[in-house]
Amino acid sequence: MEGLKHFPEPLRESARLVAKSRDSRLAALRRGESYPPLSLSDRRAWLEEFHPDYRADSCRPLTIGPNKGDLVPCELADLLESWPRHAVARHFALSRRSPVGADSPYHAFTQAAKPAKADLVTDVLVIGGGGAGTTAAIAAAEAGANVLIVTKLRHGDSNTIMAEGGMQVADQEADSPVQHYLDTMGGGHFINDPDLVETLVSEGPRVLRWLEEMGVLFDKYPTGRMKVRHGGGTSRRRLHASGDVTGLELMRVLRDHAESYPNIKVLNFHPAVELLTDDHGRAAGAVLEHLVTGERLPTIQVVHARAVILATGGFGRLHFKKFPTSNHYGAMADGLALAYRAGVPLRDLRYCQYHPTGIVYPDRKIGLLLTEKFRGWGAQLLNYHGEEFVFGLEPRDVTSAAIIRECTEMGNGVTTPSGRAGVWLDIPLIDLLHGRGTIEREFPGRFREFMGKGIDLRLAPVLTFPTLHYQNGGIAIQSDGGTDMPGLYAAGEVTGGVHGDNRLMGNALLEILVFGLRAGGSAARFAQSTGPGSNPGVLHLEGFMEALQGSGVAHHRTSPRLLPSYGKSGLPA
Repeated sequence: MEGLKHFPEPLRESARLVAKSRDSRLAALRRGESYPPLSLSDRRAWLEEFHPDYRADSCRPLTIGPNKGDLVPCELADLLESWPRHAVARHFALSRRSPVGADSPYHAFTQAAKPAKADLVTDVLVIGGGGAGTTAAIAAAEAGANVLIVTKLRHGDSNTIMAEGGMQVADQEADSPVQHYLDTMGGGHFINDPDLVETLVSEGPRVLRWLEEMGVLFDKYPTGRMKVRHGGGTSRRRLHASGDVTGLELMRVLRDHAESYPNIKVLNFHPAVELLTDDHGRAAGAVLEHLVTGERLPTIQVVHARAVILATGGFGRLHFKKFPTSNHYGAMADGLALAYRAGVPLRDLRYCQYHPTGIVYPDRKIGLLLTEKFRGWGAQLLNYHGEEFVFGLEPRDVTSAAIIRECTEMGNGVTTPSGRAGVWLDIPLIDLLHGRGTIEREFPGRFREFMGKGIDLRLAPVLTFPTLHYQNGGIAIQSDGGTDMPGLYAAGEVTGGVHGDNRLMGNALLEILVFGLRAGGSAARFAQSTGPGSNPGVLHLEGFMEALQGSGVAHHRTSPRLLPSYGKSGLPA
């Protein structure tokens, strides 16, 4: 059939079955018939049996630190329970420590590190240059603070620019923040922090207006009215998008806006590798490592700040259970590691989010996503035989579990030449439902990308499987973005509490903006009301390192890791 020539057998045979069943499925949709949503009991049963996080080997309890005893993914537990990076050790005379096995093996290290001489001084230090960090910097600058953004890669390189589908905001007549609140709490299995969720949904309309005023180009009708679509697990249409490049559009505007402030400075390729605290236990800056060291720049730089904002994003590049990921190259859980060994509690990290429709074929596109917006426009999830097996807009964790179930227990997955299993996302159905040109108009990014590889989304389905996508939990925060440590704030994917055990589509982009603004404003006020930190250093590490020594953690296990290391398999070696 036309459009299926790029598929090898047996993918082509299965794709023919999908095309053959399309007319009957289209007729059913036009009669108002659709695959029924799962009952709550079935949702729970499928999650417990098929979701990756429920596997017996997926998690282990933390043995040290403020969350001792909590279950977290094994790869994350190893990262949290690790030693400081060697570059930090060298800078702070770690070579003078007492021998391994002594009562306090790093006592000399911590003493040498106190106080840490400053290379740079600022009011507010923002660690992370994605959507949350840039928004926080704007808010702090508007409050009159001098702001320094330090980022691992380039300003804007982040998960934000990879967000395709849109942002949820309850601004339509048939909707309300109350309904948005109920959807979000239900999607997170009701373990979300109610105060954080209330803040998220209540401030959504104001944030949407703020973005429009700055120049974000949202999809609109010719009348100027906003276009909105459904996302999985939502009871109302409230998804605002900019084609299928919403995050990229937001980051374009936020970065340009931040660059207009003379009191915002940016350091690219300078990841933070340790927090600094003062004699009163307040956040007082950070130690930076320069990724591209030149003759004129030291490997390590020390920043003193009156307030610090962590906005380092997620952990997808840890590749839990060797799943592919949609995350940007630097998403290595840096902020979690720094906060945890400074004694700041984490929350809701037992379950992470696997996006249901990560691309499985062609192999060169593995890890890229097909946004949930495709399903919002009517694309169906189908098995080998061209049969629908789940309501396409279940919450993401449920949909992922259903896909895995179909490929394993039911034996109805489609196997690629490289041995990966998947199910079809029948994108051509969208043009049949809404008229020719809809796919090209509503999904310009993915349409052009696939056409460049000779694949026409108007004619061919795409093979998909769940992909590690989002860090549901993280640093515990209050509604102002504050943490348990005075002077330390956090915003965006590095935080926990908003999403509970599962995030609804579109709430991430709203979260980075709402809590970025709150954290930035709060940090600026804290910086303006307090003096410089007294003797900034890393004495907070001593107790944590003694606990590591007592637990027998090997000294070669260090963090942050900064960048992933890939083997021949395409996953971490």
